Amino acid sequence: MLEKIKETASYIKKKTDFQPEVGIVLGTGLGGLVNEIDIHYERDYQAIPNFPVSTVEGHKGKLIFGLLGKKKVVAMQGRFHYYEGYTVHQITFPIRVLKQLGINYLFLSNASGGVNPEYNIGDLMVLEDHINLLPNPLIGYHHEEFGPRFPDMGNTYSPELIARAEQIAAKHDIPLKKGVYTATTGPTYETASEYRYFRIIGSDTVGMSTVPETIVAHQMGIPCFAISIITDLGVPGKIEKITHEGVQEVAERAEEKMTRIMKELIESL
Repeated sequence: MLEKIKETASYIKKKTDFQPEVGIVLGTGLGGLVNEIDIHYERDYQAIPNFPVSTVEGHKGKLIFGLLGKKKVVAMQGRFHYYEGYTVHQITFPIRVLKQLGINYLFLSNASGGVNPEYNIGDLMVLEDHINLLPNPLIGYHHEEFGPRFPDMGNTYSPELIARAEQIAAKHDIPLKKGVYTATTGPTYETASEYRYFRIIGSDTVGMSTVPETIVAHQMGIPCFAISIITDLGVPGKIEKITHEGVQEVAERAEEKMTRIMKELIESL
């Protein structure tokens, strides 16, 4: 895998001549951030050697290089999920490539179902911690270059970046939750019993992404910040039928708030 990672990074460096400082995974709710980037280069995933291809509606499948404020960024416009049939190593392959390209920070977004009874649809939640119910992406042959074989997972999400995000949100009167995100395989949405189970084990939200990417980034020593839009509720008495289209609609309504926080946070680095 290491050879393929370096092959892909080498190809991108030759094609773009651009060394990013910040990596961004433009998951659900953060598509509008592309409009804030002064784009220098774009590459379709299909044109990049060894790269997976996005198959989910709403995930365009491009690697975007440019300036956000004065920061050099590389943005993944579309991510990969375990439920698409990819392995966790394929899902996290791009994050390893971004590290080879030189990123020092990783920012991620997602949509999730709230199981905390204090949450409402449209709320934004900053991830303080996670529970991983997906296969661990560090299983398998270990390359010393990636970092420790047994990484400590304390402060997986940067407390410093979380504190800055809270300050930015307060400045703009944007309510911001903090909590624990649980990652599952998907693609089914949860049953009522599963929602209860997730709450019992300490979850505030549940989703189908983000955690594998964060684990490999943390292993490689990259500070991470992740934010989630609560697009549906798994709270007794508030559970309604969920559709992918409905999730996207809620995310679009919350996009402006999330984009503002993420943009100013990155510019503050």
